[in-house]
Amino acid sequence: MPQTIRAAVCRAFGEPMSIEHVTLADPGPGEVLVAVKACAICHSDITYADGGWGGDLPIVLGHEAAGIVEAVGAGVDHVGPGDAVVVTLIRACGACHYCEAGHDYLCETVFDLDRRSPLTDASGAVLGHGLRTGAFAEKLVVEQSQLAAVDPAIPHESASLLACGAITGVGAVTNTAQMPKGAHAVVIGCGGVGLNAVQGARIAGAASIIAIDLSREKLDAAERLGATHLLDPIHEDAVDKVLAATGGRGADFVFVASGAPAALESATSYIGKGGTVVIVGMPHSDVNIAFNPASFAGFSQRIIGSKMGSACVCRDVPHLAGLYGDGVLELDALVTGRFSLDQINEAIAATKAGQGLRNVIVF
Repeated sequence: MPQTIRAAVCRAFGEPMSIEHVTLADPGPGEVLVAVKACAICHSDITYADGGWGGDLPIVLGHEAAGIVEAVGAGVDHVGPGDAVVVTLIRACGACHYCEAGHDYLCETVFDLDRRSPLTDASGAVLGHGLRTGAFAEKLVVEQSQLAAVDPAIPHESASLLACGAITGVGAVTNTAQMPKGAHAVVIGCGGVGLNAVQGARIAGAASIIAIDLSREKLDAAERLGATHLLDPIHEDAVDKVLAATGGRGADFVFVASGAPAALESATSYIGKGGTVVIVGMPHSDVNIAFNPASFAGFSQRIIGSKMGSACVCRDVPHLAGLYGDGVLELDALVTGRFSLDQINEAIAATKAGQGLRNVIVF
């Protein structure tokens, strides 16, 4: 039977969310019902809620979640009731053109949950299934490919970071860029995703990891997670510092983990010959930047995008959970703010203000 749950509903772009009682449908074939235990605040949720990508309202957002499986639909056999899981926004059929090529995050299949939202409000009106997840709620229903079972010993708030921040940041380095050992890396923006890109560069064996941010707190966190050099571009000549740290040649890889236009525009000035700029952060849809194509052609440089760290959920979530268990990947220290669902707007405001490394709604 459909359930009544509490959820944070976004009804107007740029306005506070309202906590409402909404109806959640039962899981259909291939779908899973999860009791949410933690959902991190991601800037993608904020960008959508502020109208940065357009879209339809009202909607329940939240996509970086961890919880416990309550029920499964027909045909689901890789998880069952009682399993601790990480819930992502990636849906993959495993059989389309992109899935067969190993690009699950680009899956082109239209699922039943793409055609119908499992959420309705008290009046019976349909609520959007935000970023295919709707995790700012006590429970959610997702397609089975969106989740992976993890060790129940992992704290839920730490596990939630595996759903987006960790797979996006680490994956940008290891999956998208496939950065080799000994490379010089720059990470621009040391929020939840950027700090995980720093960790990814450390895990990959980078010769230097140059963290760039305006926040001293975030730069200090980057240093604890493996950054070898810290730069504040407002008070230092960042280009000179990057050149000095890379033997005068510039970085091999620049990971832009911020959607700010200034961060995107600065990235090309840090790469050397054969260097690559990896766009990890998601800017507003109206953001455009300029670059010099002659330099890119003459020096064999590249600009590439990285969606969700080019992740395969069934492969990367368990792998990163294993690195966490081995003490290689830090998650616990990244959770610096814990809020209840009733405090969703406070959590979002804190995230917008740059307070904390990752703020998490804990149920």
